[in-house]
Amino acid sequence: MNTESADAFKARVAKHAALADPARLRIVDLLTLGDLSPTELQAELGMPSNLLSHHLRTLESAGLTTRHRSEADRRRSYVRLAAGATEGLVPGVEHGVGRILFVCTRNSARSQLAAALWGQVSDIPSVSAGTHPAERIAEGALNVARRHGLDLADRRPRGLNEVGGDWGFVVTVCDNAHEELTNPGDVHWSVPDPLRLNTDEAFENAFTDISHRINDLAPRLHAA
Repeated sequence: MNTESADAFKARVAKHAALADPARLRIVDLLTLGDLSPTELQAELGMPSNLLSHHLRTLESAGLTTRHRSEADRRRSYVRLAAGATEGLVPGVEHGVGRILFVCTRNSARSQLAAALWGQVSDIPSVSAGTHPAERIAEGALNVARRHGLDLADRRPRGLNEVGGDWGFVVTVCDNAHEELTNPGDVHWSVPDPLRLNTDEAFENAFTDISHRINDLAPRLHAA
C-alpha cells in the first residue's frame, strides 16, 4: 500500500542519505539538544572548517538544519534543527542532571517562560536567571504565559549570583547571554528576543519555540 507521496518519500530518502555519514549524524545528535555555531561545532568535532561547511551544506540541502545570524554578534551564526527534522529519528544520548538552569540576559521573558514550561513536563527542578537582570518581568511575557495557563506573577528577575554556586545543567536561551558567559553552558537555544518587537506575535513565537524545545529536551534528561 502506498501511503506516502513521491515528494515526501524523496525528502525522507534525502534525510537518511545525509545521516549516513558519521560526522553528519553526530552533528544532528548534538543539535537535538540545542543550537551551535559553526565554530562550536568545529571544536566539538575536531574537523577542518572546509569539511564542516560541506557537512552543513549537505544537512541544509536535506532539510535537516537551518542557520541564522546571532542577535548579539552579527558575524556569528547558529545552526539549529529544522522543524520536524528528527521525526522518526531517536537521539542516542540521555543525560542525568540534578537541576536545570535557564539563562537569558534580563531574566524577564525567555528564561522565565522556559523554567515555567519545564515545570509542566519534568520532575527535575528548574530555575532561571539573567546575566543583567531587569527590575520586573516583561508585560508581554506575563500576558503570553497567562494565555497558555502559566502564572509568572509571583516570580521576579534574578541574577546568576542568586541561584547558587552549582548551576546544574545550563540552557542559555539568549544569544547575548550565551556569548557573554565564560562558560556558556551545556545547551544553547538561539531564541529571538520578543522584546525587540514587543508585540503579542513576537511573544507567541518565542513561547512556541521554547515549548517545542522543552518537549524535545525533557525526554533526554533524567534526575541524577
